Amino acid sequence: MIDPSATKYLVKATIMADGIVEKPDIIGAIFGQSEGLLGEELDLRDLQKSGRIGRIEVEVDSQKGKSQGEIFIPSSLDQVETSILAAALETIDRVGPCRADIKVASIEDTRLKKRNFIVDRARELLTKIMEENRDLGTGLMDSVRQSIQEEEITSFGEEKLPAGPNIETSDSIIVVEGRSDILNLLRHGIKNTIAVEGTKVPDTISELSKERTLIAFVDGDRGGELILKELLQVAEVDFIARAPRAREVEELTQKQIVKALRNKIPAEQFVEMYSLDSGDRGNSKSDRRETHKDEKKEDKKQDSKKDWDRKDSKTAKVEERAEEKPAAKKTEEKVLSPEQKAFREKLKSLSGSKRAVLLDDKNQVVAQTQINNIFTAIEENKGKFSAVVMDGVVSQKLVDTVQPIGVKTLVAIRANVTKLPSGIVLWTKDEIW
Repeated sequence: MIDPSATKYLVKATIMADGIVEKPDIIGAIFGQSEGLLGEELDLRDLQKSGRIGRIEVEVDSQKGKSQGEIFIPSSLDQVETSILAAALETIDRVGPCRADIKVASIEDTRLKKRNFIVDRARELLTKIMEENRDLGTGLMDSVRQSIQEEEITSFGEEKLPAGPNIETSDSIIVVEGRSDILNLLRHGIKNTIAVEGTKVPDTISELSKERTLIAFVDGDRGGELILKELLQVAEVDFIARAPRAREVEELTQKQIVKALRNKIPAEQFVEMYSLDSGDRGNSKSDRRETHKDEKKEDKKQDSKKDWDRKDSKTAKVEERAEEKPAAKKTEEKVLSPEQKAFREKLKSLSGSKRAVLLDDKNQVVAQTQINNIFTAIEENKGKFSAVVMDGVVSQKLVDTVQPIGVKTLVAIRANVTKLPSGIVLWTKDEIW
């Protein structure tokens, strides 16, 4: 529509005519009525021949005996000359036989528009280049890092399980689910790892668990729970660490990995906290040590008949004293406060249920829940209770959870607490039963 070779400015004007006029009529009126008006230097015909004024474009529409439209005049003149030429358009009052009115709407600096376009487009191109370079650099670093980590992964045992380079020399090992978990731990400097590579725990891991400290580090989903139960049945697990709920070990950051491993808990405590059946826990190392001791005792008993008789007589005396002690204890009654007696009855009512109750200041039940859901129940009833009675083990995490919300009393079968705040009273079965 507009000749770009002759455009530094673009004059835009509107035209209204009392009658039907067409494009040639309007262009003829512009040339005819401006001729001689602005002198020889600004004569439209000469300017157009020299290319300083581009081709004049007109868009016109006629309706109900009247015409209206727009006029576009490209100019390569300077600002002053273009402004004079634009003002001259408004002196045109007739187009053919019809009365007409022309108004200049604007003088647009096309170079500014082009510059804005250039800036915007250059910004887009530069952003694209920078993103490509950044992705290229990151991709190279990740590729090199991953290739190094993959070289560090070794095969261990008859099943050729993927493992970290320190698996043969470390006193403790971290058991994870798959190869990608090992890669993520290697990325953050943890090299004493081995993967089960499936839901069936290989014999190699069972054998390692008899000699090393075994830490099970599993995903925070249902699959992690299944692998953990299998591990507890066939291996001697010492500690358990889990990824945050619904997260996988392979996607954890360094901070999340360190936090999960730091918060690992003994396997026996985990079984009690989450109400797992006894069958879910294999023979522990302590059980194995006790069995070994018993075997050694049996060997010693068979060394000589004399030693056997002496030990047997000592055993009889011990048994006699043991029979006497319960009778003495029966005569002794523990002195408990009314509050302790009330909590004892609550604890007795929960015996064997693996449940917990939240009580208010009047010892009325606010909520009752399974032990493995106790933290959810605490969150849902925050501020409504002041005591917790549970058929399980009080952990340090539980103490730290209830202390800020005003809980005053914790009652449980046992406790595994390293620091008890001054505002909380803790009673175990041995103290009030």
